Amino acid sequence: MSVMYNRVALIGLGLIASSMFWAMKRRRVAGHVTGYARSAETRQTAREIGLCDSVAGSLEEAVKGADLVVLAVPVGAMAQVMAGIAPHLAPGATVIDVGSVKAAVIEAVMPHMPDNCHFVPCHPMAGTEHSGPESGFAELFDNRWCLIVPVQGARPEAVAKVARYWEALGSMTETMEVDHHDQVCAVVSHIPHLIAYTMVGVADDLGRVTDEEVIKFSATGFRDFTRIAASDPTMWRDVFLTNKDATLEILGRFTEELFALQRAIRKGDGDHLFDYFTRTREIRRGIIEAGQDTDAPDFGRISKG
Repeated sequence: MSVMYNRVALIGLGLIASSMFWAMKRRRVAGHVTGYARSAETRQTAREIGLCDSVAGSLEEAVKGADLVVLAVPVGAMAQVMAGIAPHLAPGATVIDVGSVKAAVIEAVMPHMPDNCHFVPCHPMAGTEHSGPESGFAELFDNRWCLIVPVQGARPEAVAKVARYWEALGSMTETMEVDHHDQVCAVVSHIPHLIAYTMVGVADDLGRVTDEEVIKFSATGFRDFTRIAASDPTMWRDVFLTNKDATLEILGRFTEELFALQRAIRKGDGDHLFDYFTRTREIRRGIIEAGQDTDAPDFGRISKG
């Protein structure tokens, strides 16, 4: 694989950015990769584990001379970070983000984007519940989708190159319109996380699930609620605050479905429950058949200890 970008700057060194680094090195698609994190502790950890070819001490140092800049920070921090790097971007540089919300990110980034640079919003649909510079691994994006959400007036060649870049990292890519993206992600990602947080919170409030029981019975469905409920709280706070409209719309639809199931259970309507669960099981099987998960007991995930 030939080098696609001579110098890449990773701003933020969590799961996604660290996995991008290892994937870039695996496929040799980048010349030099510089990393930056706001926390001095994170920067030191990155240096100790060999994450990035160099770790910068400032935003200015990180983006200097970069032809690709990756914004891998919480959605709520995008505007501040973009304002900080804008004066130091090289002419012709491409900036991408990896946030799971797009309308709010575009609104935060575009006012600071220099006219001679390109912004291509991206959303790699890959992740684990782990975070931090030590959580990344090169295979994270393999056979997973990365959604490309071009801004109005985007240069087609810049967008096409970003798509090829993600494909080089192992992803499949698809272009999507911004509002549709935010609604789709509310369905497939945001609401499931909100439900997980809620279910774990209910169990804790009721005091009916002790630490001992969680350990003893962790092979049950509650385990999978706790898995995604362990995700980074800063990121998910920002997701729900910045994708408010789509989240509330889908949450309303979910509430209607939940009320229908409540009625069926209360009335003893076994036919409704059976038909509903049969339909949803087929959707789950479709996910497996599409290669986006497995039917293994652990859902194909490898424990990271």
